[in-house]
Amino acid sequence: MTNRSRSSSAEGELRLPRPPGLLRRYWARHPRFADILIAAVCLIISSVPFLAVSVLPDDIGPRSGDWRGVLPTLGVVVALGCLALLVRRRHPLLVLATSYVVALAYLFAPAPLSGPLLLVATYTVAVYVSSRAALIGVGIGMAVLAGTGVILSSAGAISTTPLWGALVNEGVNAVIGGLIGANVGSRARYVAALIDHSERLVVERDQQAQLAASAERERIAREIHDVVAHSLTVMVALAEGVAAAGDAERSRPGVEAIAATGREALRDMRATLGILRDSDTAPLAPLARDTTADTVSSARAAGFDTRLVVSGDPGDLDSRTRLAVSRIVQEGVTNVLRHASAATRIDVAISYDASGVAVSVTDDGLPAATDEESAGFGLRGLRERVGLAGGTVTAGPRQPHGWSVAAHLPRQEYSA
Repeated sequence: MTNRSRSSSAEGELRLPRPPGLLRRYWARHPRFADILIAAVCLIISSVPFLAVSVLPDDIGPRSGDWRGVLPTLGVVVALGCLALLVRRRHPLLVLATSYVVALAYLFAPAPLSGPLLLVATYTVAVYVSSRAALIGVGIGMAVLAGTGVILSSAGAISTTPLWGALVNEGVNAVIGGLIGANVGSRARYVAALIDHSERLVVERDQQAQLAASAERERIAREIHDVVAHSLTVMVALAEGVAAAGDAERSRPGVEAIAATGREALRDMRATLGILRDSDTAPLAPLARDTTADTVSSARAAGFDTRLVVSGDPGDLDSRTRLAVSRIVQEGVTNVLRHASAATRIDVAISYDASGVAVSVTDDGLPAATDEESAGFGLRGLRERVGLAGGTVTAGPRQPHGWSVAAHLPRQEYSA
């Protein structure tokens, strides 16, 4: 699953509500316009004192001429500080440092002066970096501002009135901006963490569903193979016996056995394929029945001397382990019918004890395959089934001739 498809799936499953309010949605969709608007508002508010001083005559207000001496330089510094707000989302710490430079410039004004720049900068750091970064930045900035102001005041470069006014005004702006930004930033980060967690849960759920579907397909493939391979093998063996008989009356039992085997195969096939009609309610438990006795009867009907020996008490052995036992017997007998030449006898032994159940299927024929890997899909599927049960299985030739399939299944629940 690609990242794009995962994101689309997660968004579709989460069904997140849109941010409330038309203005807020527009604000979120147009961050560049929002930054321009904020910078313009800050510039207008910060320019009000300069515009007021510029229109006053020299004889109005105390020391109005001193204002005009610092007005050009101070105006340029404030304008550059407000323009820095255009990059506040990408460089919030740089904007905070710039706001303190503007605060230092305010110290050279003849009267206490401040603007909203530090409030917006502190809010930006708290939202886009962290509340801790905002607190550290405000602490360092106010310390630098106070220390520089004391040095300049001691040197006679500035008066104490603008210094105390700047410290109070900028301190209030920093506190207000930091508190609002910490609240908004914490909420935004909390919501983002919830959304990320929910998206990962949706992706994990989809992955688990895919794994479950893959496991179910493998289980269905094993069931179909067991049903089809065994039934068709028995039917072919019976048909060959009927064809060799030549007598209609003697052939009747074989024909009836072929029909019975076909009906049983159809019933098992319908039970197995029925889950494909409704995938929403498909169980993961095995669907087929215990066919051990039928398997032995089919081998006898095909002309083999088949013996079944059961020892011990199955007790509370779960149904899925019982089914695995029947499938082991079925696969072992089917391999004899299909691959063993000159075989006349099949021995099936099932032994129950406190630890589990042991199953063995042996014959006296000449196997066509000489190792487990060349025996085809049947034994591979059998190893998978036994492995899911937590058991072990071995298959191979035995001396002086014949083939043996042996498995041991523990007494425990497992997922098929």
